[in-house]
Amino acid sequence: MRDAGDGLEEYRGELTGYCYRMLGSYAEAEDAVQETMVRAWRNVERFEGRSSLRSWVYRIATNVCLDALAAGRRRALPMDLSEPAPGASPPGAPEEAALWIEPCPGGDPEAATAAGESVRLAFVAALQHLPPRQRATLILRDVLTFSAREVAELHGSTVASVNSALQRARATLAAHRGPADDLGTRPSDSVHGMLAERYARAFSRYDMEELNMLLHVDATLCLPPYAKWMRGVRDIQAWLTGPALGCRGSRLIPTTANGTHAFGQYRPGPAGTGYEPWALQVIEFSGDRITGINAFRDTERLFPLFNLPARIEPDASADTGALARATPWANGTPSPGT
Repeated sequence: MRDAGDGLEEYRGELTGYCYRMLGSYAEAEDAVQETMVRAWRNVERFEGRSSLRSWVYRIATNVCLDALAAGRRRALPMDLSEPAPGASPPGAPEEAALWIEPCPGGDPEAATAAGESVRLAFVAALQHLPPRQRATLILRDVLTFSAREVAELHGSTVASVNSALQRARATLAAHRGPADDLGTRPSDSVHGMLAERYARAFSRYDMEELNMLLHVDATLCLPPYAKWMRGVRDIQAWLTGPALGCRGSRLIPTTANGTHAFGQYRPGPAGTGYEPWALQVIEFSGDRITGINAFRDTERLFPLFNLPARIEPDASADTGALARATPWANGTPSPGT
């Protein structure tokens, strides 16, 4: 089975996307894919070709993910765990990192493919409400387009059982997602790119009037690893001009995360010392408005993953547009694939 072994590596990218949707953590997804590859290589001589190599590898990856999920808690975004808080209130103490959905690098926001939509933070968070086997069934059928027969063989079940699980999974998923979260929703790429650029300029200038114009009236802002989140332009502005006032004068460097526009945010350091990493902002859109700002504070781990510099020196351009032109949206980090 030398030929089968030679073909295993080509599935690493799409397996990472699958495991990320299953686990809600990019780091855990990479570990799961590595374990999948190790198991596949150890057992490749047993592959008899009764199913495709892809189905066989996905069976291994599914079992690895189910094992990982057996003892773990459901990952979530702050809005899945509590009601919105007033913008002027402090964030409280941080929660442990294992509680939160994590962003994943890559995914071209200009492509606007179904695969890009299905890796959005809101979709990944909604998936975590499904029992693990239902989660796997829905991803395999609706995202990766496996046939019901292939999934039945993968799970060691029947086609009827797969179809029943898929129906239940779709119903549960619909209850945790809004109409704008449908996989079929195709964003306006050029509009969203323009909105992202306007947002970066407005945030760097701390222009609250411009930011308010860009935000949907019910936009949300969340701050993992803090449980605090807020909804609405008024509370977001109260946060930015109150507890988060230290963000005034920040610089934003563009990148991509979860198939959408994102920014590495750097806050001003002590006078003349440049700018320090502060948050990875993942921006969500609907139509011609920004509907979500997800500010992940674990910069020590996330900034290297997203190829973001450790700091911005004091002589760097104060023009966010210049930073954007110097750093393309696609940051060179491999996409997790479909």
